[in-house]
Amino acid sequence: MSIDGATWCCEFEVSGSRDLRAVVAQAGEPLVRVLIRVHDEPLGYLTLTREEATPPAILAEAWRRFGDRIVAHLAAEGVPAPAADPGYRPGAAVTGCPSEVDTSEHVSVVVCTRDRGEMLQDCVGRLAEISYPHVEFIIVDNAPSDDSTERLIGRLALTDPRFRYVLEPRPGLSRARNAGLAAARGRYVAYTDDDVAVDPRWVHGILRGFSRRPDVVCVTGLVCTASISNDSEAYFDARTSSWSSRCAPTLFDLRDRSGHGALYPYSAGIFGTGASFAFDRDSLRTLGGFDEALGAGTDTRGGEDLDVFVRVLTGGGAIAYEPAALVWHHHRADQDSLRKQMFGYGAGLAAFLTKLLAQRSTRSQILLRIPYGVIKMARIPFATNQRLQAEHSAPPGALRREIAGLAAGPFLYARSRRNLHAAVPPRPRSGASVVEERR
Repeated sequence: MSIDGATWCCEFEVSGSRDLRAVVAQAGEPLVRVLIRVHDEPLGYLTLTREEATPPAILAEAWRRFGDRIVAHLAAEGVPAPAADPGYRPGAAVTGCPSEVDTSEHVSVVVCTRDRGEMLQDCVGRLAEISYPHVEFIIVDNAPSDDSTERLIGRLALTDPRFRYVLEPRPGLSRARNAGLAAARGRYVAYTDDDVAVDPRWVHGILRGFSRRPDVVCVTGLVCTASISNDSEAYFDARTSSWSSRCAPTLFDLRDRSGHGALYPYSAGIFGTGASFAFDRDSLRTLGGFDEALGAGTDTRGGEDLDVFVRVLTGGGAIAYEPAALVWHHHRADQDSLRKQMFGYGAGLAAFLTKLLAQRSTRSQILLRIPYGVIKMARIPFATNQRLQAEHSAPPGALRREIAGLAAGPFLYARSRRNLHAAVPPRPRSGASVVEERR
């Protein structure tokens, strides 16, 4: 149910037209949250009332809050900018702009889906607007109940040969992602979900992340909230702020652990999320791809992205969090879906930790960090409520379901491991998306 504190989520390009752009049309929300960008680089958010959110006021507030970063971005292009002019709008990006990517590398984009044709249609429509020229789109149909996705992609491929259809008959998001990895032709393989709207410059942002350092194996991106219309969407937005609000590029590796906390590198959410991440294809294949005992569509419900992040780092690679690799995510809009999702978050995290405890090489590291993990979990309700606006409240049962998932995770992981090599089932007659429990 819509409430008075509903927020319209949109973006404002400092150098562009004066229009506000959004994935979801405005519907009279009293608050407006604006992502400020300069030449596609995200700088941060402004939250204003609907009456305050006029383009001149947004531009002036953007200069007040993010003026130093705007000037620094323009200086990298060799463009001087008046630091104290709240009405100044820079021109279009010029040669040398940090957001421009000088590469001819081929990129494979993989979207895994299951029986969500209407949502997928919106997703592929946004993919088709990606401006990077050397890209292919692989749509992996995971244990579908019918051929509707195959027909959709077949029709699309007639006019846009960048799209390809791949069938993975075994249910499970990790299996679907591995099928996409096997089919990928590009040097880099990028993943997103069918409930995500990618930015037209998403691939450029991914490649910017890979250019940060030669040892970058994985790039993650900013996953913006597409809509906040009720308590469920507001809660999930507040709960996932580690990858939905950070606008500062960050590099992670095992050589420099400073500033990342006692749980590093096993901290959930610090690196990003599977709604927007990409890998050097050959490096991911060498790592063995995604663990098929983890992830949505299995008993564990999640944890496969946490697992692959840690394997990238322990394998000697680096992870680049690159906000310019930007997508918009549609959160669960009702409390039952949210509680189911939070159970999956808890179960996936506990399953991932159980895997690490079962491995001799990481067991002692996890045991040493358990007290810090307990303290962090105890702080989650307070931290989440602090980020919630006064008009919103935590939906009843959300935290309890997450804790229940944590308790069940070790048993679910054991069961998932037992079922890993079960025979491939026949096509089901109905089913839910393999990503719907994830994001």
